[in-house]
Amino acid sequence: MATITCQFVRPDRQLFEGEVDHLVLVAESGELGVWPSHAPMIVALGDGVVRLHLPKEQGGELVKIIVSGGYAEVADNTVIVLANHARRSDDIEPEVVQLTKDEAAAARDALPEGDHRRAYYEEKMSWCDMLLEASSER
Repeated sequence: MATITCQFVRPDRQLFEGEVDHLVLVAESGELGVWPSHAPMIVALGDGVVRLHLPKEQGGELVKIIVSGGYAEVADNTVIVLANHARRSDDIEPEVVQLTKDEAAAARDALPEGDHRRAYYEEKMSWCDMLLEASSER
């Protein structure tokens, strides 16, 4: 059976490299299933969970990766995902994420209303919320 070579990276490291049976990307316009022989395309990623379905010969495991922004390129039975923010669902420590969110909220609240730097902390808090939601669904 045909497979897809998948490489999944974020700015600081590679999260996954290997063969998948198929995958479901979370695009800005909704979910997009990618199977062998899929048409070439470049997709802007949204916020949500990318699901990698490993081949049955490798146990058929489902790998979930939470993403926020980035791009995916599909071509020649290869998918390269370049995510702005990404974390495997099995690599989330809820206590650490909650602490990070609390620290971001405190830093944001220390800035005056209307300060453009508040947006950085609000985005960080939103990312933490996505991770906490994903960890509760495990």
